[in-house]
Amino acid sequence: MRIEGKNYKTIWFENNFVKIIDQTKLPHNFVIKDIKTVKDTINAIKNMEVRGAPLIGATAAYGLVLSILECNDNTFLKQSAKKLIESRPTAINLKWAVDRMMNKLSGINSEKILELAINEADKICTEDINFCERIGINGLKIIEEIFNKKKDTINILTHCNAGWLATINWGTATSPIYHAHKKGIPVHVWVDETRPRNQGANLTSFELNEENIPNTIISDNAGGILMQRGKVDICIVGTDRTLSNGDVCNKVGTYLKALAAKDNNVPFYVALPSSTIDWDTKNYYDIPIEERSSSELSHVEGLDENNNIKKILIYPKKSKSMNLAFDITPAKYVSGLITEKGICEASLDGLKKLFN
Repeated sequence: MRIEGKNYKTIWFENNFVKIIDQTKLPHNFVIKDIKTVKDTINAIKNMEVRGAPLIGATAAYGLVLSILECNDNTFLKQSAKKLIESRPTAINLKWAVDRMMNKLSGINSEKILELAINEADKICTEDINFCERIGINGLKIIEEIFNKKKDTINILTHCNAGWLATINWGTATSPIYHAHKKGIPVHVWVDETRPRNQGANLTSFELNEENIPNTIISDNAGGILMQRGKVDICIVGTDRTLSNGDVCNKVGTYLKALAAKDNNVPFYVALPSSTIDWDTKNYYDIPIEERSSSELSHVEGLDENNNIKKILIYPKKSKSMNLAFDITPAKYVSGLITEKGICEASLDGLKKLFN
């Protein structure tokens, strides 16, 4: 997709470095950063310079390429894989990508391993682009159906950033929106700011603006009243891990949007590539929910009057805070799953019909 009219991907490999768009600098500064080592990769994932389940999976894949460039040793490679998986525990794509890379590289001699690693990491990225594009084509059908009945602008509510900045290109939740816009269907997006890191305000609104798609940032708790007033036609969100029974783990606050949507008869769809499906975990209580630094809640960052980035404390100094990064939306609140293979019911039977 585009930034200032130029097409970009979120990550690519060039001259033995991994290039990323540093998303901690957006929306006020656009910075392309070089990732040179496994440690750099882990830090980029932990510090959310890259974020979004598909993108951190791809980043970890290239992290293993950097591991081989650093030290072409099987023990070092295995240690690197373990540390990459541990860098952020909730998004399943991270482990999926590392496991896929390690399976591909197992038993390969040192002369060929680098080439194979680069090729496999490139394939993961190419697949993600294709999957996200197909998610958009499939999700477009839902938006078209609503538009054919309404004959007016479709108001879509989304949470966090499941846009192209969270993938390699297109995004998951935003892909149907981009496809609808390209087809000439009038859309408007309600963008949850998504505290505490404001990925909706900082990233989703930013990328929609770059594609000239009308959008309005709202506080995280405003979605319910907008639905009550008939201002939301459909909710589309992404997911960091979806269980085979259809339960969805996504950015904290997603569950509350699903409850509000159910109460107001607003369709609530989840967009995801198959790499985000966790076929093994049977109970959502077993999903590790990342708890991040309380400083993300207690401090905010923005531009001052001199256009300098500043971070300030907004809580009382003695106050404690808890910063859970994700929550679980049970399948019963999900209208359907939009995948690269089609749209299905949020259930084991629904997923099996598409993927088995």
